Amino acid sequence: MEGSCQKTNYNMAGHSHWAGIKHKKGKADKERSKIFSKLSREITVAAKLGDKSPDMNPRLRSAIQSARSANMPKDKIQRAIDKSEISADSNYESIRYEGFGPNNIAVIVETLTDNKNRTASNIRTIFQKNDGNLGTQGSASHNFKQIGVIKINKSQISENRIFELSIEAGANECFSNEHFHEIQCDKSKIYDVKKNLEKNIHDFLSTEIEWVPFNNVKILAEKKDDTVKLLESLEDDEDVQNVFTNLKI
Repeated sequence: MEGSCQKTNYNMAGHSHWAGIKHKKGKADKERSKIFSKLSREITVAAKLGDKSPDMNPRLRSAIQSARSANMPKDKIQRAIDKSEISADSNYESIRYEGFGPNNIAVIVETLTDNKNRTASNIRTIFQKNDGNLGTQGSASHNFKQIGVIKINKSQISENRIFELSIEAGANECFSNEHFHEIQCDKSKIYDVKKNLEKNIHDFLSTEIEWVPFNNVKILAEKKDDTVKLLESLEDDEDVQNVFTNLKI
């Protein structure tokens, strides 16, 4: 398969995934139990919606790979898969919330919840307490586009080699920072691109559909702490899986 992948400077990539930013700041270790909880929930949902075998279920395979990259124990991974067979404990619903923070930055919050009333109340309260406003679906997402994002530990493979493999896999862009390689593709092709990459690569940090802003918003320095508090409070909620923003970091 041939693509039109181009190498991109990392600083020009326009990151919007708040969890990724937190990880680069070294905060992820302090949140290990919360990270495991979010990963477990994604594994359970992936297993419930598809085949229980990772070989036959690309979403489940990707979720397990992300869990392994986070050093999640094998027994916890298996328990998350097994939980998918207990309908009462795994009836999760995907709900997206959109809103605005200080200086009108746009925020998208993706959740997996077994109690949408609780989640809606929590998300609304977090926005209100942090100088933000919860909007309706579509109020913020028109500032973003969705793309497939695959991340690979930089120690796995060289920049030149991953660039070559990305072209062959059908990706659109690829770039590297000091920690990982990132490959971007059309969201509809993410598992096809990943399947092609798996011929040469076995360990992946993550495989996700991300919301990337068309334009980043730079805020005043005095508003930065308030904005970070909003984003981190959202990220810390147990039902929240991902937080995206057009804030320029």
